[in-house]
Amino acid sequence: MSDATASSIDYSDEASFSDYFALLKPRVMSLVVFTALAGLVVAPVGVHPMVGFCAILFIAVGGGASGALNMWWDSDIDAVMRRTAKRPIPAGRIDRDEALAIGLGLSGFAVVMLGLATNVLAAALLAFTIFFYAVVYSIWLKRSTPQNIVIGGAAGAFPPLIGWVAATGSVSLEAVLMFGLIFMWTPPHFWALALFLKKDYDTAGVPMLTVTHGRRVTRAHIIVYTLLLAPVALWLGFTQIGGPIYLTVAVLANAWFVKGAIDIYQRDETMAEADSYATEKSFFKFSLLYLFVHFLALMGDAGLRGLGVY
Repeated sequence: MSDATASSIDYSDEASFSDYFALLKPRVMSLVVFTALAGLVVAPVGVHPMVGFCAILFIAVGGGASGALNMWWDSDIDAVMRRTAKRPIPAGRIDRDEALAIGLGLSGFAVVMLGLATNVLAAALLAFTIFFYAVVYSIWLKRSTPQNIVIGGAAGAFPPLIGWVAATGSVSLEAVLMFGLIFMWTPPHFWALALFLKKDYDTAGVPMLTVTHGRRVTRAHIIVYTLLLAPVALWLGFTQIGGPIYLTVAVLANAWFVKGAIDIYQRDETMAEADSYATEKSFFKFSLLYLFVHFLALMGDAGLRGLGVY
């Protein structure tokens, strides 16, 4: 972030609790909590409810710390993008240095407490996730390559893996596939968003694929990654944590997702602008539901398995 941009922000407004909560990116944190919970619940090793609660709490705090560090670094970009201009730092309600201190403090607290509550491997994975999101993605990749969201997507894919490791103390194929599900889902999810927010990224100078290669290439990339995502999602259904609920959901959701990607690919800019990118927005909204139904289905199968139904 440039010093000029930082000095132009007026921090005269007093921050409220909601501002500090917004600094932690609660929407992202909710996805972190849900997928981490799924990883914990579907693991073949049961954990004490209090241990499980603490694990999810500290993973959530770690996710919030990542969000604060991301907002600290990206405050100059946030200030010029319409979608993010009202965030607490560019809006002048929280100082950048304060956000950095909060992010670093919560990071250390979350990692240490998760290690004490569960195991060292889970804590190490949480520490690496925070580092990956704040440094590898936010500081390095986001402003340097159109592949930013492809590589950086790994940060959002770690929570179910951490939840699994918190319960079992080890990594397995199932945990890797849950990671892979989110990792492969991330590019089409964000590229769909970038299709109808291209002007924002243009203004901010962020080298999203839509900015560097155009919307036509982005549409092609969406369909490629969606087609690569489907086998990963289905493969998970044939592991020990899969079951009839998950397989049914995976088949239906991925069929819809692939169809949506094809619809996006077949459009040109004249069509998209005529209906204000309705198809792209619909695909993006379904992509939010996509992860939810997959991980909910995994937990549903785990519940029935625990009841001895199968």
